Amino acid sequence: MKKNSWMTLGVVIAVIILAYFLINKSKPETPEAVAKCIGEKSTLYVQLGCSHCKTQEDMFGENLKYLKIIDCFYERDKCIEKEIEGTPTWIINGEKIEGVQSIEKLKELIGC
Repeated sequence: MKKNSWMTLGVVIAVIILAYFLINKSKPETPEAVAKCIGEKSTLYVQLGCSHCKTQEDMFGENLKYLKIIDCFYERDKCIEKEIEGTPTWIINGEKIEGVQSIEKLKELIGC
């Protein structure tokens, strides 16, 4: 009797663990999907000639095209309107985050 109880308990625990992983299984994150998510929920302010901006942009490689980017050199009025004092600056949920940010940090801030 005791052996059957332990075996039943083991099976129940195994089913719960399996169900947890099946329910919480997320599709693999591709760099493209991450960039699209970040681009949909943020704006990156950069400026021509800014080496830190180049570093930030290079992190996205060919997926940079999915980001919403404002270049303060060419679109000065938009940067003045948002009171951008330095670049790169991200605006996420109405909050300014200055400096180069890792993709992991951006995913965390945005919820991607």
